Amino acid sequence: MSIDPGTDRPLDSADRRHFLRQLGATGAVLATQELLHGAAAGPTASAPATPGPVPRRAFGRTGVEVSILGVGGHAIGQATTEAEGIRIIHEAMDAGVNFMDNAWEYHDGRSEVWMGNALKGRRDRAFLMTKVCTHGRDATLAMRQLEESLRRLKTDHLDLWQVHEVIYENDPDLHFAAGGVMEAMARAKQQGKVRFVGFTGHKDPAIHLKMLAHDFPFDACQMPLGPFDATFRSFEQNVLPELNRRGIAPIAMKSLGGTAAAVKAGVLTAREALTYVLSLPVATLVSGMNSVDVLRQNIRIARSFAPMPADKMQELRDRCATTAADGRFELYKTSKKFDGAPGREHHGFPPLQAMAD
Repeated sequence: MSIDPGTDRPLDSADRRHFLRQLGATGAVLATQELLHGAAAGPTASAPATPGPVPRRAFGRTGVEVSILGVGGHAIGQATTEAEGIRIIHEAMDAGVNFMDNAWEYHDGRSEVWMGNALKGRRDRAFLMTKVCTHGRDATLAMRQLEESLRRLKTDHLDLWQVHEVIYENDPDLHFAAGGVMEAMARAKQQGKVRFVGFTGHKDPAIHLKMLAHDFPFDACQMPLGPFDATFRSFEQNVLPELNRRGIAPIAMKSLGGTAAAVKAGVLTAREALTYVLSLPVATLVSGMNSVDVLRQNIRIARSFAPMPADKMQELRDRCATTAADGRFELYKTSKKFDGAPGREHHGFPPLQAMAD
């Protein structure tokens, strides 16, 4: 979905050197206000008067920096053609975006293949992440998926490898069981095939906290964040402060609810949603951009980003609170409709089509 830049209404590895840090605090007053909402002060990022590269921020305690906007791998696989997908990645990188998201299971590997082709000759300019999709199965499968991902992405290492879709109540127990995926994570890091490790999920902040309770040295964690999340089963309130306390890089996703339904309904604009998330203490925001038009819309927002004042953030939370309460714009928290097929299958849930029938 593209957005009219005049109205914001819908039209629908990595650098190995230590970068200079651009992430800062917005001031003591704002810090105090934001701490009341369960998060540290919103970060600052330069907003150049003339077009410039997308700003970057510290990636947790790792000593590297990433662009505040990241390219979502699932949407790349939804581009009309491979050439279009490659064009999106190239234009994003030319604008200063270096964070690349992906997953082994996206479109049966198509997203990784297309991204790998796009990164030919550019790999050293990308902070490349993909996800392992064992969904509770063992470390042997995880290492096999890692080798497949490396081959598709045409690289000898990942900057970040994450456990995908930690969304079932027993997932943390399965992942940390003897011979589970967490053993593969530690092994891959030791072997130098991955630099950093993390996990993702969109269902329930309590499940994220179960993963964190194991005190594994995670480098990153990905979760949905936005004005609706702030008051409904909130990752912002319950998980984000803990990540920042530990120095784990928070990666935001689903700023528009995955479908932009709230934008289409006129509840808020895309600029408001993205600016709200970027005003939280996150390292980057992964955004699904399956066309150059959507990419350019998000690049404009990222380049002109200035932290939203605390009172404006609260106004936006209040505006969204009523519709947030029933979960209509965050159905991935309440429904299995948005859960990936491999995870559904392993946990014994029927395919979505079978449920519809």
